Amino acid sequence: MAQASKGWTREQMAERAALELQDGFYVNLGIGIPTLVANHIPEGMQVTLQSENGMLGMGPFPYEGEADPDLINAGKQTITELPTSSFFDSATSFAMIRGGHVDLTILGSMECAENGDIANWTIPGKMLKGMGGAMDLVAGVRRVVVIMDHANKYGESKLLKRCKLPLTGAGVVDRIITDLGVFDVKADGSGLTLVELAPEVELAEVIAKTEATLDTGAFQ
Repeated sequence: MAQASKGWTREQMAERAALELQDGFYVNLGIGIPTLVANHIPEGMQVTLQSENGMLGMGPFPYEGEADPDLINAGKQTITELPTSSFFDSATSFAMIRGGHVDLTILGSMECAENGDIANWTIPGKMLKGMGGAMDLVAGVRRVVVIMDHANKYGESKLLKRCKLPLTGAGVVDRIITDLGVFDVKADGSGLTLVELAPEVELAEVIAKTEATLDTGAFQ
């Protein structure tokens, strides 16, 4: 296996994911690394953050001592409101998602497959919070981007030919951002295309740590 390189940190992965945003987008950010994307919205860009627990137009995380326990995102983290924020029940929030009114969702994942399958909600035998809104998000949002570590703690690939964990959605992922690079799911589901290498990452390491069929294209 190729020698491990530095790659992107969690914060740098979130910063890279922020490049997926466009002016005027309505965006839903998942739990974990995706919440950090809110810190990297380009200056001057108008992006409205939507939360499935019933908030549209979320502000930044509060400073210490200023948190309002009634203002939380779907991950139960305290947030702030904006002058343009609006609040509603979860049924209305999911109607937005299921109706295709959210432009982009950025989610974490435990596994992704070469055909765009995603498994991010449960590990059999482990106590977890549940699926939340993930299944609705991957089915109803126009574009799905995943942020995840490229390999697990044992060094095993998380970009697989087929997911081993229960699926959240089948064939729904458009782009995957890992600590090693950026990968697009081919439209025909036949594999992944390497779009970008993280700084100081060698192609050999990416190949060694990717089980999925990988088209390295211009990087060869």
